[in-house]
Amino acid sequence: MPEQDPLDVAARALRHRDRSAHEVDERLARAGIDEDRRAEALETLARLGYIDDDRYAATRAAALGARGWGDAGIRAHLEREGVGGAATERALATLAPEHERARAIARRDGASPRTARRLAAKGFSEDVVESVARDGAAGV
Repeated sequence: MPEQDPLDVAARALRHRDRSAHEVDERLARAGIDEDRRAEALETLARLGYIDDDRYAATRAAALGARGWGDAGIRAHLEREGVGGAATERALATLAPEHERARAIARRDGASPRTARRLAAKGFSEDVVESVARDGAAGV
């Protein structure tokens, strides 16, 4: 079987959606491409703007935030996708503050114990969940 071109493999991986450099590297590794050729391909893709972990993290954080995820949940998602801590923190900084996102959810769904449990499960901080629960108990 002829050796695959790492840029062709990467292009197929990026065809339908943006991916982190780590995800593309894993895809290249699964295709049997050696480490040196993977590194060279990733460098080329980054230089050309096809992969950019800052852009990927910002886009993914915005999507997760819009779907009701808190900061810790978004961090965990991005970490699983191989995005480094600095890119993750820069992405989180572009979102509305966590307490504002949680209050918007509580206004929409009602500030109830059920909403508080859902916020906690989606990675909102304990302080934010408690604040939302207090607001609900106070009828805010």
